Formats: sequence, structure tokens, C-alpha cells
Amino acid sequence: MHLRDLLVGALMGATGLACAQADLQTAGVHDNMPVFAPALKGRLAFPMAWTPQVADLPAWRAAGRKKVWELTLQSADTTPFMPRVIAELDRGSYVARKVAFNLSADSRVLGLLLVPKGTGPFPAALMLHDHGARFDIGKEKLIEPWGDPARQATAQAWSKKYFSGRFPGDALAQRGYVVLAVDALGWGDRGPLTADAQQALAANSLNLGTSLAGIMALEDTRAAEFLAAQPEVAPGKVAAVGFSMGGLRAWQVAALSNAISAFVVVNAMATTDGLMVAGNNQLKGSSAWQTLHPGLVRYLDFPDVASLAAPKPALFFAGEQDRLFPAASAQTAFARMGKVWAAWKAADRFEARMLPGGHEFTQPAQEAAYDWLDRQRGR
Repeated sequence: MHLRDLLVGALMGATGLACAQADLQTAGVHDNMPVFAPALKGRLAFPMAWTPQVADLPAWRAAGRKKVWELTLQSADTTPFMPRVIAELDRGSYVARKVAFNLSADSRVLGLLLVPKGTGPFPAALMLHDHGARFDIGKEKLIEPWGDPARQATAQAWSKKYFSGRFPGDALAQRGYVVLAVDALGWGDRGPLTADAQQALAANSLNLGTSLAGIMALEDTRAAEFLAAQPEVAPGKVAAVGFSMGGLRAWQVAALSNAISAFVVVNAMATTDGLMVAGNNQLKGSSAWQTLHPGLVRYLDFPDVASLAAPKPALFFAGEQDRLFPAASAQTAFARMGKVWAAWKAADRFEARMLPGGHEFTQPAQEAAYDWLDRQRGR
């Protein structure tokens, strides 16, 4: 072979290699997502979501519940609760108790239970705490703790930051409600956990055939059943009330548990598309681990799962300046859910309000929510 032929061959080879390299992805990850994320999002059709073509609403709801439970990776749990009161404190119109009980077959936990004085039975509320990247307190974010000065100080600071300096659970107990709050796995008495350690905990949960989101879903339904079983609680009058991650827990437990008959959600609703935007927490890991059941988004979006709670009375709040749950996406979700309640001939049982401000549950919002709860209970 002549030198000229060798040079021509080498040139053609180099050109071909350059062309081949030009056809390759030059990066695989951008903003913590695969670069082909738009293609993946485009395939999310949510085939189990409600549509006007749904003829049998109870069957649709049953199928949706079954799919959600399947993807929680949990087994049914009927472990006896075996409660025991550890401590009690008189708070005037109600009594605060620390109660140990079997939350599941695997976990015996300490809950805070507020019981009004007087002749019951009373309506009740399961109060569900937020994430907030603050793990040393959980149930104490919603119910004022006692007996631990450091924890009391931390809880007071949290209440000032998000709840206008009051404890939402205690405020509801003053209205004559039995109130229960329990730590989610990793918070308060069920830690220790840190923001960085969440990733390992989530991965190891999957290694063990379960998930953080699934554990939380099962435990919240069990807490609802425990509260409903208390002798002071009026049958059929247990509500779920939650803020931020607790709001997601509220609509999720309402969708999955017959023990919940009404629910209030504060700053915890948007669509998958609206959450997966640059800068949102949903792209950072962190609290996303508690909200994502493996594979569920292939069948149902967040508002679709919440709609499985229809036609139970539902009140949703969203903040106009909430950076975690953008207002436009929240409004899209509310419109979608409202159609499901209307299909049940229960449009008057669904209410969504946009509030001024950001990610918080202020005293005026609390009072509005509790007034709404009173009306649902005929009070």
C-alpha cells in the first residue's frame, strides 16, 4: 500500500470517528436528572387517573387504592395496639398524654394525645408533622411538649417560624377535639436522622424490600386506626390535618384509610410536572424520599392519588408565594381534583383556597381550617 493510501485511510477514519462522536450524548446528567428527562416525563400518561369516561366510581377508587398499596411495598398489619399511658399533664380544658402503643408489627412508639375534658365522645384529628429538614422534633412541632426543656425550646422556635407562635394541635384540642401526633420514622424519638443520612436510609430501605414512603403510608393509616379506636373519639369523626410533608400525609391517609372521614391539607399539593422544575426540592432528594412510592407515577399523579379520598370533605390551602409547591401547579392540581368530587356529586365537599404568603400555616389559616372542620362535624 502506498503512503498516499495510508494517509487517505487515516483521514477518513478520523472523520468517521469525529462524526460518530458528534452523535453521542456529551453529558448524561443535568440538574440532578438524566438529560433525557423530558422524554421520560412525556411518557407519563397516568393511565389510572380519573377521566369523564369512568362509569363506576367505587370500582375506580378501589383499583387505585389497590395499586397504591401494592407500590408501597407493605403488608397488611393488624397488630394489637396495646396502649399504655406514660405521662399526663392537665392543660386546663384538656389533658395531654404521652402514650406508648404498637404503631406496627415492627415499631412501638410514643405518641402525644390530647383529650378534652367533659362528656364525650369528641371529634378527633390526626395531626401530621412536616419534614422541614429538622429531625430532632416531629410530633412536638404540632403539640407542645413537656418535661424536656431543650426540646420545648426547639418546638417553640418552630411554632414561631411556621405557626404564628402557637401549636396547631393544642389549638384544636381547645376547641374540643381529641388530637394525636406521632413521629414519622427518623424524627423526634424515632431518630436520629440527618438530611444527608436520608439518602442512605432510603437506599437501605429499598435494599430491605421496603421504602420510606411506604413505611410512612402504612404507619399513618395505623395511627388513624389507633385514634379512631380511642373510647373518647366519636365514631366516624376522625379528620387528618397536615402541613407541608404532613399535608401530603393527610391526603394520602385519607385516600388509603376508611378511618379518616375528612381532611385538611396545607401547602402540600402540586403536579409531578409542576414540581420537577429547576431548584425545586423534588429534584434534590431530601424530602422526596418520603413522598415517592417506587413506580407509582407511572399510574397516578399526586392529585390523582388524593382524589381517591373523594367524596370525603376536603380542604386544601396553598400559598401564593410558596416556593416548594408553586401556586400555578397547585391550581392545576386543584382543578383536576375538583372534577373528581363533582363526579361523585359532592362538589360542595371539596374546597381549595389560595392564601397570601408562603410556606406556613398561620393562625388565621388555622382558625379558618378549624372553623371548616367544625362545620363538617355539625358544630
